[in-house]
Formats: sequence, structure tokens, C-alpha cells
Amino acid sequence: MVEDARPLAEVIAEGLRDQGMAVDVAYDGLDAAAKLDVNAYDVVVLDRDLPGIHGDTLCQMIIERDGRVMVLILTAADSPGDRVSGLALGADDYLAKPFHFPELVLRIRALGRRRPAARSRTLRKAGVELDSLGRTAARDGRQLELSVKEFAVLEALLSASPAFLSAEDLLEQVWDEHADPFTNTVTVTISRLRRKLGDPPVIATTPGVGYRIVDPAAPPD
Repeated sequence: MVEDARPLAEVIAEGLRDQGMAVDVAYDGLDAAAKLDVNAYDVVVLDRDLPGIHGDTLCQMIIERDGRVMVLILTAADSPGDRVSGLALGADDYLAKPFHFPELVLRIRALGRRRPAARSRTLRKAGVELDSLGRTAARDGRQLELSVKEFAVLEALLSASPAFLSAEDLLEQVWDEHADPFTNTVTVTISRLRRKLGDPPVIATTPGVGYRIVDPAAPPD
């Protein structure tokens, strides 16, 4: 989220986190460019009139450097000409302020699905089925009542399967840059998720490596 109006940026970021997204915030173009250098983002929500590096310039930098990042311009400039010029920069979507928050959420999720090499809407493994758009999950046909973070952790593990995800990977994907690397929140969330998934276990832990989804019916590696 790149927005120089700090109160608005924080409100939007918290709202997106409540929807299960991991969100970093930058208040100017320079900070955003620095974050983009070190983090792999799915979607950038970008204001145009930014200090440091103008949003238009930042948009072009993002498009030229990494074609996998989707850009949604979110700005008060809402004339038809502004929209055309914004999309001409290479942005993938354009939403004018003021806006309805549920629409912003839907547009971000739609961009995430359109992202090159993005994961499919429905993930299936070991009898677990997760619909990322409908925000539903089931095991062997039994619907699971998951919290936002439990759902996001399960989605991350299914997307990475059969690879492992470390606690640090999950903190980066499900929480945000301010998550305490020494917190036990990943362990606690995994424990709750395991209980809700039931037996036999489908989340395996390898000390020092991380977590992954395993199929109890499959022969061991």
C-alpha cells in the first residue's frame, strides 16, 4: 500500500489485513521503491501524487522491472482522462477516491488471480479443498470454520505444496513486515489449524525446516 496520507493508508492496510492479506505500507515513493527491491509483492496499491518518487514514475519502474507484480492505482484523480493516462502507464486497474472498501478488496483479489504464474482459485491436496475466491475450505467434504489467519496459512501451505514453508516464510506471506520474527504466533496458528483439520494429520513439521502438506494415504517419501 503506497499512500502518503498516513491515516488513510493505515485504515486501508488494517482493513486488508482483516481480509487475510499481508500488507506493507509505504508513505512515499522512495520508501516504496526500497521495499520493492527486497520484497516480492503480488499487488501494489498505488497513489499517484506521491512525494519522493511520483506515483506515475514508480508505476513505470514496477512494470519495467517485474512483470509479475500487478498495480492498482488508487487516487483522487477521477476524470476519464486521468483514468486513461493511469492505465497508459501500465497499471492493471484504476480506482478513484472516494471508494467502497469491499470493491477495493474484490479488485485486489481479482488482480492476484490475474497475476502471471498466480495460483489457481481452487487448491486441492490430501483431501483438503480451498476456494480462495469464495473463502471456503473443506476436508473430505467437511466444511472448515477457519479464522482469517488460519485460512491464509492453509492457503499458503497448499500453494507451496509439496515444498516446505518455514515459520519466517509464513510470517512474510500471512502477516506483514512488522511481525515479530521471534513470536510464536505461527506455531499457535498451525496448532489450531491442525485441530480443525482433524485426523489423520495433513500438516507435517520438520524441525529446522518448516511445515508442509502431506497426504496420509500416500506412501512415505
